Amino acid sequence: MFRLVFVLIFLFSFSPSFAQDEPDLGAWYMYFGGVEFENSQFGIHTEAQYRNHNTIGDLEQLLLRTGLRYHLKDGSATFTLGYGHITTEAVGEPNNTFYESRIYQEALLKQNVSIISLNHRFRYEQRFVDNQDFRTRLRYALFINIPLSDKKFSPGAFYIPIYNEVFINGEKRGNIEYFDRNRLYGGLGYVWKENLRVQIGIMEQKLNSNYSKTQLQFSLHHNFNIN
Repeated sequence: MFRLVFVLIFLFSFSPSFAQDEPDLGAWYMYFGGVEFENSQFGIHTEAQYRNHNTIGDLEQLLLRTGLRYHLKDGSATFTLGYGHITTEAVGEPNNTFYESRIYQEALLKQNVSIISLNHRFRYEQRFVDNQDFRTRLRYALFINIPLSDKKFSPGAFYIPIYNEVFINGEKRGNIEYFDRNRLYGGLGYVWKENLRVQIGIMEQKLNSNYSKTQLQFSLHHNFNIN
């Protein structure tokens, strides 16, 4: 774990802050939070993602997302209705900033196969982008968490998180194809506390133009209860 952190810090030190050409390596810094109400099946999702064209210093996107969640009593699924606001900037200067408002509906289905945890996420988005026609998008993600010790997902345990997500546009017009992008991720996770996990990993994102880019990902996952 500490060797991996050292390698990633080493990469930081050699990443230019503002390059006019698209860097080969970017980085996303992410927070995923959940607020659960005692004796209730409802909760609130909170999320913030700071995405860089390089590893730090040149903003690509700032994504803020929240939603109202409903959990089935047996814990097998969670349904969310939410909203996201996205600020996007071009690489280097000028920023050419534009904004997007996004409404989404989501179903998260949970499954266990032996000691492995699987989550299937289905998301439908309605997108309102500056100076663009209204668009929709379908997304499917498979999340796999593999424990590395007998502690499984208890505090002090390490695990391997893997996911793949495919994006399909609801409309085809102009240079917009039905296939939008695919994201493939692998990393290392650590259960800090019962309600707190940290993950470090690498994600490869491939767009419909056959352009692909590698992204470092640092994420904090935090859930807490309110009486």
